Amino acid sequence: MSMISWMQAGVSTRLNQWWSSTPFITSGVTIICAAIYLVCLLVGYDSYAEICFLPSAVASHFQVYRFYTSVLFHGSLLHVLFNMLTFVPLGTELERIMGSVRLLFLMFLLATTNAIFHLIVAFLVDYNPLYHVSYLVDECSIGFSGVIFSMIVIETSLSGVQYRSVFGLFNVPAKWYAWILLILFQFLASNVSLLGHLSGILSGFAYTYGLFNYLLPGPSFYSSIEGLSMLSVCVRRPGFILCTGGTTYGQLPTHSNMSTPPSALINANFLRNISSWMPSRRTSTVQTSTNQEQEDPRFPGRGRTLASTGTEPTAREANANLHARHTAANTVRADATVTADQTDTFDEELKKLVGMGFERTQAEVALAAADGDPNVAIEILMSQQ
Repeated sequence: MSMISWMQAGVSTRLNQWWSSTPFITSGVTIICAAIYLVCLLVGYDSYAEICFLPSAVASHFQVYRFYTSVLFHGSLLHVLFNMLTFVPLGTELERIMGSVRLLFLMFLLATTNAIFHLIVAFLVDYNPLYHVSYLVDECSIGFSGVIFSMIVIETSLSGVQYRSVFGLFNVPAKWYAWILLILFQFLASNVSLLGHLSGILSGFAYTYGLFNYLLPGPSFYSSIEGLSMLSVCVRRPGFILCTGGTTYGQLPTHSNMSTPPSALINANFLRNISSWMPSRRTSTVQTSTNQEQEDPRFPGRGRTLASTGTEPTAREANANLHARHTAANTVRADATVTADQTDTFDEELKKLVGMGFERTQAEVALAAADGDPNVAIEILMSQQ
């Protein structure tokens, strides 16, 4: 009996540790989706035709609210459980990179664009002159999986990995990972919305290729949101991550203070492999320019800061010590917001690196890994040449 109690205590401790490491927005969305399903279950609500994404209803009655209600509702316990278990690691990874407010805006944008893609494809298939497939415009879709597929594409692009494991059974090229999952779910599960998942993949690739850049606000927008007095309680909640290079409030483990090794998002492989996913600018000489490129709003890479050290490490040491500095980082509790001067300093150093000929995304990740030290960032970048 004592053995069973010990095992139950161990499972409970691990679950608490897992949940406490989940950032603010990711945990909030998970709780909201679970609560909505629970309330529907308790009150016996099953009129999903009123809140699902139904292309014919959206087009004929302009029911735009379906863009967002369809994302939050789920049809069964297995549905919401599987979606949230998939969403938590994805949301955690992206929120630590982007920041809490930026991730919330990203999910809102993806929900909107997914619905638009869904509408376009459904009506193109229905009204094509060759063969009419009318059932797509009358298909009722609910669930968070469309946004999850978008996030899979974005996180895969950010990770820089060449291969991804499918359920631990076999590896596939990373650029085909989302497509493989799309096909497998159609065969392995019933009542799966092919068009809903396909729309999510299309939105994810559109985002990674910069097609939504004109829809993304600048850093000042996120800073102004974080600075609102009415949101001060949320900003100071454990797990909230500032978008402008600030630290988390509370003792949320990040890549710099976790005991597990850091992911490929901030190691040398990421700097080397990400160039295969997006255009890179190569120069053979050091250049300076007064007209610098604007910050890439897709992959800010500044949602968290790494613990600083007293000496300037080499490039290899900087990469090796990212996860070894957790002892000092665990004692830090951030109680002040990032000032405008700190943001300007980071931007100035980033512009200098870009002016020297380094690709912006790589320079930004290297500068973040170097705690804003341009000399260390240069060493990291030069080690990847």
